[in-house]
Amino acid sequence: MATRWGICSAGNISNDFTVALKTLPPEDHQVVAVAARQLKNAQEFARKHSIPQAYGGYEALARDPNIDVVYIGVIHPYHMSTCLLFMNAKKNVLCEKPLAMNTKEVKEILACAKRNNVFFMEAVWTRFFPASVEIRRLLAQGEIGDVKIVRSEFGVPLLHVPRAVEKELGGGALLDIGVYCLQFISMVYNGEKPECIQATGVCLETGVDETVVVTLKYSKNRMAVFTCCLSAELPNDAVILGTKGTIKIPAHMWCPTTLVVNGKETPYTLPVPSLPLNFLNSTGMRYEAEEVRQCLLKGLKESAVMPHANSLLLAEVEDEIRRQVGVMYSQDCQ
Repeated sequence: MATRWGICSAGNISNDFTVALKTLPPEDHQVVAVAARQLKNAQEFARKHSIPQAYGGYEALARDPNIDVVYIGVIHPYHMSTCLLFMNAKKNVLCEKPLAMNTKEVKEILACAKRNNVFFMEAVWTRFFPASVEIRRLLAQGEIGDVKIVRSEFGVPLLHVPRAVEKELGGGALLDIGVYCLQFISMVYNGEKPECIQATGVCLETGVDETVVVTLKYSKNRMAVFTCCLSAELPNDAVILGTKGTIKIPAHMWCPTTLVVNGKETPYTLPVPSLPLNFLNSTGMRYEAEEVRQCLLKGLKESAVMPHANSLLLAEVEDEIRRQVGVMYSQDCQ
């Protein structure tokens, strides 16, 4: 029986997620409804993607009895309210990253999931790419010895994009793109909490971070460093350095299609999309979607690949980084 998806919001990322679902077998995944704040936007989205039901407003989607799981693609400041809406309606949820604006909101979301006994996962799609699966396998087998340093960076010119730079829209380099670097480091170090966090950065006039450089120290003298930037294109690679070798994602580390292990390069091909995409390699969202299906089939309430504890850890580290850089959102004062 197919997993029946509801799509919350008709924006760019929801478009790409829906296209990614179409690369999976229709007997396994079906999009049965979409909701947007304005009905005409939902109807246009539904026509484009051949979705049978369109709703004007998220509450109607929450009441739909024919949905197994909801994908939430709204902008950051609305993640918590929409997560709570659907989970209180007993809907399983896959919510885009970053899960929420701060640790307090993340805790409220996770408590709601537990209270309603539903499946919940933060959509950190990077973790489910075949390249990331291979990285975890290589680390578990000690392919590069003991990991000593992890380095990652993500920088793209986004100063012209309102949601990336406006505080009320949840803008800022850390929450928008730096989270990819942080989650990669956390994956390598198995969700361990860093012993020391040192961050510095440059803020825009809007009050959000334009560029942030972070150094993290872990137990056993292991280190990590990452840079995120909204004003310049960086190499956007990631490197894991061990005592016996290295593992490298040479480009677009947030959606990896190439892995270099001790100098040997391995490509990973993504399915061709049936419709135009808004973001690079978006058909790779198929892997997180399939993870959700497998968890639901097994009756699980969270994924072992992206567990609730890791979402909470990311939020806690992000809060400390923002504190040091001097970025505060209205949600931090509530």
